[in-house]
Amino acid sequence: MTDLPGRENDPNDNPFAMFGSAEQIAAAMRQFADMLSSSPEAGPVNWDMAKNIARHAVVAGGDPSVMEGERRQIVEALNLADLWLNEVTTLPGGVTVPQAWSRSEWIEKTVPVWKQLCDPVAAQMVETMGGTLGGSGLPPEAQAMAGPLMGMLRQMGSMMVGQQLGQALGSLAGEVVGSSDIGLPLSDTAALLPGGVAAFSSGLETPADEIRLYLALREAAHHRLFQHVPWLRAHLLGAVEEYAQGITVDVSALQDKLQGLDLSDPERIQEVLGGGELLKPEETERQKAALVRLETALALVEGWVSTVVDAAAEGKLPSASALAETLRRRRATGGPAERTFATLVGLELRPRRLREAAALWKALGGERGIDGRDAIWGHPDLMPTADDLENPESFVKGEAEFDLSGLDEPRKPEEPGETGETGR
Repeated sequence: MTDLPGRENDPNDNPFAMFGSAEQIAAAMRQFADMLSSSPEAGPVNWDMAKNIARHAVVAGGDPSVMEGERRQIVEALNLADLWLNEVTTLPGGVTVPQAWSRSEWIEKTVPVWKQLCDPVAAQMVETMGGTLGGSGLPPEAQAMAGPLMGMLRQMGSMMVGQQLGQALGSLAGEVVGSSDIGLPLSDTAALLPGGVAAFSSGLETPADEIRLYLALREAAHHRLFQHVPWLRAHLLGAVEEYAQGITVDVSALQDKLQGLDLSDPERIQEVLGGGELLKPEETERQKAALVRLETALALVEGWVSTVVDAAAEGKLPSASALAETLRRRRATGGPAERTFATLVGLELRPRRLREAAALWKALGGERGIDGRDAIWGHPDLMPTADDLENPESFVKGEAEFDLSGLDEPRKPEEPGETGETGR
């Protein structure tokens, strides 16, 4: 196709010339129109598209439906794990309707929580992209012409971010073994993925049924906390959201990458948005405090889970110690799951102080017994702080018993035994 004479060198007449040829723009617009027609829900991310991309990714990697035999093995393992946990914790069982999921089912069932976690950062990314694509480098008269299309440009940004999130979720779905791998309550249902369990087991010289039951113990232990500690879910998700709200988009870096971007090249778009390097935390005291609260909460959850799982497996699973060490090494080195989460919300989600937290919970059990240890989950003000993880002895040797009856009453300015700030 030949450009019209006299127009090819006049960017004022074609404010979108920076995006590529007319054919490329038309092709991109058709793709975006198709995507828009399948996503009537407004928002910073086209989640319909994100889910489709994620599911296509796992199907391409092999995602067979769960067979009846696999489902039965998973359900039996989760039910048995819940029974074993009754012996080592006072928290009631959290496995009500155990399930076995394919990777595609994991995506579908966890997207509502991912939406809650990712939308704050995605909104900033999309707004910046819309402004950059619509106005950067154009003279005032061209910007005026582009004004009515700004809404559509932001929708394009929504789809670009949706594409990146879809790729990230698809990658994560290929790694997880259950609904609680990353320590956050992604679902109310206790579930394991037969495909994920098989991938985790690859290369390990441990009987498959032992590995399955050990992973079921961890899944069931997480759900005891999420189901029966009423404040924990909001505390964890709120901490992630508060941290994410302090994430900013590196505008100058994004503008540099978007200049001359070919919108018809999805691989290039993914490259531009990938890696998380465009996201950066604000260096404010509030942001630092939010990160400390989040890291401490994640460490306490994972530390408690490790403590009760080790106790439940003792004398029953010969390979429990080796499996626990395998998991610790994978978490400590920051595997693909952690890097994926960093791409999604600008946060490297890893319980950095897992060993300290596990040691504190074990010491609490030895000092106060199982009842006293688990009673700490009764209220957020009773929980150990980051300082307590560094110096656990004073916390462990503190109040031998707790009177929870007055926690719903107005608090006094000072209270004996109180450590750290409230509302952690």
